[in-house]
Amino acid sequence: MISCDPQHWNEVDIVISIDRLDASLLKLLTDDPRAGVMELAARLGVARNTIASRMRRLEETGVVTGYRPDVDLPTLGLAVQAFVGAELEQGRIKDVIEDLRGVPEVLEVHTTTGREDLLIRIAAPSHEELLHVLESILGLDGVAHTTTTLALTTPVKYRTQPLVDHITREAGHGRSAASYRGDG
Repeated sequence: MISCDPQHWNEVDIVISIDRLDASLLKLLTDDPRAGVMELAARLGVARNTIASRMRRLEETGVVTGYRPDVDLPTLGLAVQAFVGAELEQGRIKDVIEDLRGVPEVLEVHTTTGREDLLIRIAAPSHEELLHVLESILGLDGVAHTTTTLALTTPVKYRTQPLVDHITREAGHGRSAASYRGDG
């Protein structure tokens, strides 16, 4: 799976413009992250150097932040997943996030608006183990209240390709470029 790191969305003023060739390249890499440059070039009908250049630009600009395996948690015995909304004490968000990094069952953490300050995705092998994880999260200094929602199924897994295809639907296979926010 190719991932885009939203941690940096508010830190940069450069927006990378991608075209349909980039989108097609990202789709192939999403489907097969281990595909080689020659194979990608052949499948897309472009020169090897074009693919190498595009991949390097996507990596250097932070559009692509890694090539990770897509791990099926239930196959590993982690069939129970939940989303935890955590309401925090004022001024404790950085400490709580740092503490959550040390909880292995925490898959991801999002800062949010609304009543809860954080949305935490967790996985466990059983409901009993989930309860232990929830108790440990609630026991963290700075966590005032939690609300838990169990995930029964995941009919749409995390994905980026439909959005990438959408934003490049009118772009050509030409040169993609960087633009600055506010340029239109």
